[in-house]
Amino acid sequence: MSKLTLIAALCFVFAVPAVVHAQQADLGLGFGTLVAPSAGSADSSHFPQSIRGGLYTSIRADVFLKKHLGVGGEVAWRNAMNGYDTGLGFLVPYRPILYDFNAVYGARFNKRVGADVLAGIGGEDIRFYSSQFNCGFSGCTNYTSSSHFLTHVGADVRLYVHGNFFIRPEANWYFVHNNNEFSSNSMTRIGASIGYTFF
Repeated sequence: MSKLTLIAALCFVFAVPAVVHAQQADLGLGFGTLVAPSAGSADSSHFPQSIRGGLYTSIRADVFLKKHLGVGGEVAWRNAMNGYDTGLGFLVPYRPILYDFNAVYGARFNKRVGADVLAGIGGEDIRFYSSQFNCGFSGCTNYTSSSHFLTHVGADVRLYVHGNFFIRPEANWYFVHNNNEFSSNSMTRIGASIGYTFF
């Protein structure tokens, strides 16, 4: 989690000056799952293992600097580890973590309804866990990471239920470059978040 901590800290440092001059900022906590091709649909360049399923938690922040235009960032991780089939008769525990930085176009249509469209880049960090610890300069971990660059497109609807509190159904599509560990480069995270809009 040290990489995630560093990324979150950098986002905070760069976001604070932007928030001071922002017209609006949205902060949300979400839950959802991944939809992806089945293991049986893998081609010769992908391992027959699907990344789909599981409960994912996400944290997202958007800052609008102009009336409808802003920037945002999000991180989502699988809550429980899954078993990666090595093909050797045993499963290796793993956990995917997805993060992205986006340009956001958002609008609020009335007191109760708003929507956002976002697109950006980020990364997929797949952590494969073992019973052995690897120690280095930054500390000890019990996992090895496989990281991949990704592109991201998402859309949501903000339904304001009380004042500035909202429920946000959302869909996020990812294209993960060289995602050879799984059956496809493409996956979709669907779910909903609860959040608050700051003015």
